[in-house]
Amino acid sequence: MFGKEKYRHINENLNRRFQEKGCLIAQHRGARCGNIVGNTLPAFKASFLLGADMVELDVSRSTDGTLYCFHDTTEELNLRIHTNIEQLSDRVIGELQQYNSIWEPSGSGVQRLEEVLAAFSNGELYNVDRSWGKLQETFALLKKYPHTLQQALMKAPAKAELLDRYEEEPTKFMFMPIIRKREDIDLALSYENINLVGFELLAKSEDDGMWQDELIEELHEKGYFVWYNAITLSGLEKHIKTAGHDDDRSIKEGFDEGWGVLIDKGIDVIQTDWPGLLSRYRDSRRNGG
Repeated sequence: MFGKEKYRHINENLNRRFQEKGCLIAQHRGARCGNIVGNTLPAFKASFLLGADMVELDVSRSTDGTLYCFHDTTEELNLRIHTNIEQLSDRVIGELQQYNSIWEPSGSGVQRLEEVLAAFSNGELYNVDRSWGKLQETFALLKKYPHTLQQALMKAPAKAELLDRYEEEPTKFMFMPIIRKREDIDLALSYENINLVGFELLAKSEDDGMWQDELIEELHEKGYFVWYNAITLSGLEKHIKTAGHDDDRSIKEGFDEGWGVLIDKGIDVIQTDWPGLLSRYRDSRRNGG
């Protein structure tokens, strides 16, 4: 069981998935292909159909305080505008259209977060990213839909001001800090009243402290899962997150060289842009294939 005993009832849905699947698969922003654009209900639905166990969604806030599933700073690519979405009103956002994989109008607008929370009420797991600048509004919206308590996995950098906010929040949503160095782990562990369930570790190389097997074993012994992000954002070194054992390497050199290394290390959650390929590979390994 991952997480603290006192929060067992909140974490049981997540822990049941680990028991069923072993290593879980989280898809980055949903399945974005063809005319289906990311951070939308169709993209999330496609992810689950492809074999993802969880989807990642991003949170942005309009000037009216409404929350949307959108990664700000991607406006030029996805909306063909140069203004950050968080500087726009609901009226303006409501008139925007997202662009598809060939940069043509998709017919889809920007999805409101509330629409996603209302639609996914059957135990679907989702990782809520980029909410840390608007936690008050995010918590309020999540609490409007009680089923989210066992479905939403919150993520944020391991910073004292954010951890303080999670500790103060009376509704104990599942939480996973983003970790770049050992001090971040120790800081997160010092909070008694956060529903800490796991850690996202970022490793630039195999010499990185966040890559070492001893650390993974330590976190498991303490009762927490380990999440690695295998997505490939670009060919630049600054974007390496899993010591090079990422989606690109898995496809170019073979699954064993990328995802297989992560599974062999005992990683509990792998974030990917390729859930269909990864789920088949994971399941074949579990079945002795």
